[in-house]
Amino acid sequence: MPTHHDVTDAQALAQQVKIDVVTHYLSAQSKPTKKHYVFGYTITIENNNTESIQLMDRHWKITDTNDQLKEIQGDGVIGKQPIIEPGESYTYSSGAILDTEAGTMEGIYGMHDQNGERFEVAIPLFVLIQPHKLH
Repeated sequence: MPTHHDVTDAQALAQQVKIDVVTHYLSAQSKPTKKHYVFGYTITIENNNTESIQLMDRHWKITDTNDQLKEIQGDGVIGKQPIIEPGESYTYSSGAILDTEAGTMEGIYGMHDQNGERFEVAIPLFVLIQPHKLH
C-alpha cells in the first residue's frame, strides 16, 4: 500500500518531466475521399529530475470530431523503453490515423524511477488537424 510520502514523491517526479509535442498532417499518406487522415507527431520527454527515469508504457486516448474514441495501450514507445538521465531528453516520432480531418490526443506515460517505483506523467491534450482547416 503506497504511503502518502510515496505519492508525494511520485507527484514531485512527474512534475519535473516536461512533455513537448509537435504535430503535422501527412497529406501524402492521407486519403480524404476514403475518410483516412494520417497525422504524425514528434514528442520530446525532458527529465528535469535529479535521478534517471525510464518510460515503461503508454496509454493514449485519441478522439476524432465524431467523438469516436480509440484507446491504445502498450509497452514503451516505438518498441523502446528508454532510460532518460537527469537533464536529458528523449525524442521520438509516431503517428495516428483518424476517420475525420481533425481530432485530439492525450494520455499517460507510465514511468519508473531509479528504484523501480512506478509514477505516471500526463501527456497534455494536443490537436491533430489539417492545416487548411484552421480558421
